[in-house]
Amino acid sequence: MKKFAVLLVVIAGTLWGMIGYFVRSLQSQGLSSMQIVSIRMTVSAILFAVFALIFNRKLFKIRFKDLWCFLGSGVLSVALFSFCYFKAIELSSLSVASILLYTAPIFVMIFSVILFKEKLTIIKTVSLILAFLGCLFVTGVFDIGESINTLAIIFGVLSGICYALYSIFSRLALDKGYSPLTITLYTFIFAGVSSLLIIDVKPVVSLMSSSVNDFLFCVLFAVLSCVLPYVTYTVGLKYVKPSTASIVASIEPVVATITGAIVFKETVPFPFGYLGIALVVCAIVLINLSPLRKNGND
Repeated sequence: MKKFAVLLVVIAGTLWGMIGYFVRSLQSQGLSSMQIVSIRMTVSAILFAVFALIFNRKLFKIRFKDLWCFLGSGVLSVALFSFCYFKAIELSSLSVASILLYTAPIFVMIFSVILFKEKLTIIKTVSLILAFLGCLFVTGVFDIGESINTLAIIFGVLSGICYALYSIFSRLALDKGYSPLTITLYTFIFAGVSSLLIIDVKPVVSLMSSSVNDFLFCVLFAVLSCVLPYVTYTVGLKYVKPSTASIVASIEPVVATITGAIVFKETVPFPFGYLGIALVVCAIVLINLSPLRKNGND
């Protein structure tokens, strides 16, 4: 499994990058952003809990003193990240919000140096710069030509910090001996419960009970945009450091851009969009070829 760790993170970023298709479909049904987040997290929690009850009830076993790790990954990271990210989108453009979100690898690297004593290598630094520049180019920010709301910047940066915290809390839980499946299970549970507390659940229940197709669509949304990517990402964290994983996951906005171009006929900024895709791919290749990985340090 170790040799496929980076690939698992790439798969996670790719699946996250396809979330726009589901979000737009649900928005067309009249749901708010937080209601969509609630569907994603609550359905994922239910699916994972049923899986654990049937196949491995030991996944529910955690020590009370470690509860803070899962509260952190579920509430402070996933739930709060979603709120801040969608708030940034509300106050600015999708491009600006996406760019601010992908300050996350910077915060992951800072946290990792402080908490895990990771070395800030030249390769990691160069890969981080390439990935961030790639995200800038892909989103077409240079074509925006508008002033950015101060609150949008605040919420956008907060979304990046919260997004980064998932790698940190998950790594801390992994170091305490918990399996990726247990971490993912409790992340979904706490994120789902916290999101349900701040929304009107009636439209959500109405949609999911309206037809079999709508119900299955919501389940597919949860599986492809949440269950599978969070599992593969967390498993990948067992074998690569958080800073490396966060850089590799920068494939997400690239996939989102490609999905928008193919499915929704959105225009990829030329030539910067294609240059951005190339830069992110280069960052992933560079971090994967790091000599540190050959001696097991990364």
